[in-house]
Amino acid sequence: MPMGQRKNSRTLLLLYIFLALTCLSVNDLPAQPFSDRSNQVWINVRDAFKGLLTEEDTDADDRITVNDTLIRGAQGDEIYLVPDTAGSEYEVAGTYYLSNLLQELTLLTEDSVRIGSLRTDRIFEQPVERISRSIRERYWDGLTRTIDEAGLVNILQDTKTTTIDSMHYLYVPHDDSAAYRYFTNIAHGHPQLDLKVVRLPGEASPEWVERRDGYHGLLTLALRRAGGRIRGVPFVVPGGRFNEMYGWDSYFEALGLLEDGRIGLAKGMVDNFVYEIQHYGKILNANRSYYLTRSQPPLLTSMARAVYRKLPRTEESREWLAGVLRAAIMEYRSVWMSKPHLTGTGLSRYYGQGIGQPPEVEPGHFDHVYRRYAKKHQMKPTRFERSYKTGEISVPALDSFFVHDRAMRESGHDKTYRWDNACADYVTVDLNSLLYKYEMDIARTIRSEFGDTLDLPDGGTETGTEWFRKADRRKTLMNRYLWDEKSGVFFDYNVGKETRRRYMSGVVFYPLWAGVATPTQAESIVREALPLLEEAGGIAASTREARGPLSEDRPARQWDYPYGWAPHQMLIWQGLDDYGFTQDAERLAYRWLYTITRNAVDYNGTVPEKFNVVTRSHRVFAEYGNVGTEFSYITREGFGWMNASYQVGRTYLSAELEEQLNKLIPPEWLFTPEGSPDY
Repeated sequence: MPMGQRKNSRTLLLLYIFLALTCLSVNDLPAQPFSDRSNQVWINVRDAFKGLLTEEDTDADDRITVNDTLIRGAQGDEIYLVPDTAGSEYEVAGTYYLSNLLQELTLLTEDSVRIGSLRTDRIFEQPVERISRSIRERYWDGLTRTIDEAGLVNILQDTKTTTIDSMHYLYVPHDDSAAYRYFTNIAHGHPQLDLKVVRLPGEASPEWVERRDGYHGLLTLALRRAGGRIRGVPFVVPGGRFNEMYGWDSYFEALGLLEDGRIGLAKGMVDNFVYEIQHYGKILNANRSYYLTRSQPPLLTSMARAVYRKLPRTEESREWLAGVLRAAIMEYRSVWMSKPHLTGTGLSRYYGQGIGQPPEVEPGHFDHVYRRYAKKHQMKPTRFERSYKTGEISVPALDSFFVHDRAMRESGHDKTYRWDNACADYVTVDLNSLLYKYEMDIARTIRSEFGDTLDLPDGGTETGTEWFRKADRRKTLMNRYLWDEKSGVFFDYNVGKETRRRYMSGVVFYPLWAGVATPTQAESIVREALPLLEEAGGIAASTREARGPLSEDRPARQWDYPYGWAPHQMLIWQGLDDYGFTQDAERLAYRWLYTITRNAVDYNGTVPEKFNVVTRSHRVFAEYGNVGTEFSYITREGFGWMNASYQVGRTYLSAELEEQLNKLIPPEWLFTPEGSPDY
């Protein structure tokens, strides 16, 4: 048989098998099937909703998933007959379509519709378009918040706002008197909120933050006057237990927002970051009081330039960009190029300041750590933990552990075995790649938009030429300390030991995204790292070999093998594409989007925080579990950067690949080992 016929026959056979397994076609039964022509059917919503759950939700989890098919067994028909108001019945078959039906009925129920029109095109919507449309039309709105009178009611329902006196604390910068008056009036006018408004000191030191343990709360963000009323500048939260504006999440969320035309919302998030720099001194890990001493990976300039490309070229938008650059320069100097972040190498490290255990972790998170030290002190773990926290015993080694733990949390990679509990000792590939990108972004923008000179509020000036020099210097230092000739990739460098840690992780691709790698280095990184990190569902956070063995005292960490994360995927796609590795970027994007689509189809629309990319499953139980997997009937918001990765990932796929994705053709059926599509 000729090769072309063999390929076509294989594809058709696999497609037939797939359709048989997932029931993507409507079975030929006596009931009247839906068709593309019957776009609306009038139904009793409550009866249809109850009947569907009774017949098809066999595990009673308020969802229709492949688990229901397994419980039903081979004897089940996986078909529901939807009765209309005229007495006819319409057939829906297959897990995916039945879950779509449940979602559409849920939306009608939430709108208090009793007799309603069911849109059949939504039930039989192609998976890719349904996921993408849900993100565009519902998820972003479900994740949008404001810190103002209306928004506080929603945010204060978050369990992380609970305090020992059962009050909700809201902290306002010491130099924002207008905000303090506004929020004080809200507290007086809404006593049911149990809101206490606190003005921050001029400098929120680690000691001050520690003294607030038990009384932590939200930090205010930017306000603007619109229509005669004061409103908070809106922002997007990650979702689930993460109900505040996070540092590096926001960059990736903004990329998704821009793909969906939500330019104003993305711009508002940049404005909130400028507010944080101006009033809190840095872009915060998130806007809660216990994060006042900790930042996150710096991505403001990339975020601002992405937004600016979508804005009209007016003097107003140009001045907006200038304001963002001034804030970014302030943050660059006062945070990343000052101690304790700046090291003697001239490169920077992560270093989140604070005292003792980070207060945001859930109870039990450090049990394995306390057990280890309790054994050394011949104490019961609970007594040891209590004695350490109250200061009854001094344990310098444990103090040091928490210094490195906070540094790791500032990196956004919490947690991982990448630094072996010594994060603050390393100048890292990811941070210095991001700072190189800052320097190049500032240099290019000043030169292209401001004639190579940017005026500063203090009367000084910045030139693009000087920022190009800064970038060149960092590139030289990165090659001196981080480039590992033997391995052919950049690795983190331990300043004290003067050694590199050869830990293969997804961040080895950051130099491609930042543009700091030479073409030869980029080829080497792709050749050496990609085969080790590429898994069935995308790029793993690390290799299994790098992570090492797991045990009771060395539990799984969510930023290691076998887990994969949206920010890594998005940065890697862009980096590969920028250096001409277009087919690799396309293949990896397909792997990731297939994983998202497969899980959404099988599990009632689930769009989670992260994946096990080896098994292509959202069933992740390491540390905090997997946000975005617990919901009833219909997911409300997905997860911020996962939503964004889907919208951005689609831009890397050809029309042919998107068609294959709608059919849920696995990537291993489409791509040869060389990375070329094999249709």
